[in-house]
Amino acid sequence: MRFYRTRELVRSYVVSTSRRPPSNVKDSLGTPRGLHMIAERVGAGQPPGMVFKARVPTGRHFSELPDADTTPNLITSRILWLRGLEPGVNQGTNAAGQTVDTYERYVYVHGTNHEARLGTPQSAGCVLMSNLDIVGLYEEVRVGDMLWIE
Repeated sequence: MRFYRTRELVRSYVVSTSRRPPSNVKDSLGTPRGLHMIAERVGAGQPPGMVFKARVPTGRHFSELPDADTTPNLITSRILWLRGLEPGVNQGTNAAGQTVDTYERYVYVHGTNHEARLGTPQSAGCVLMSNLDIVGLYEEVRVGDMLWIE
């Protein structure tokens, strides 16, 4: 995954994407492809590993949860909420009338409680990063910065 600021490469990271095939269609659970921008940033000041529910910090680190090793991916550390920039591809609806809107699908870049699995497909559509990487990236990028997902 590569992040850009006005066409300048900011950084590349090892990430995990969906267990399912890539897809921009709503309810597919696939990671959307194409050009996106950061629409919202969530989590400033929270410690790495903080668990979020509905974009609100829970007050607990994922290691404090008894089933953190076996539970599905938690949303941790920081959230970069994505908005697709390609009408009909990852924004709005496609020619078949299907919703393909990344923002409406609540697709994020975020930390995970399963860092050891990064680099393998494991999400339900989001882009997963290590907790320290997402904290560092969060400090570097701003709303409006672009992201290309291949």
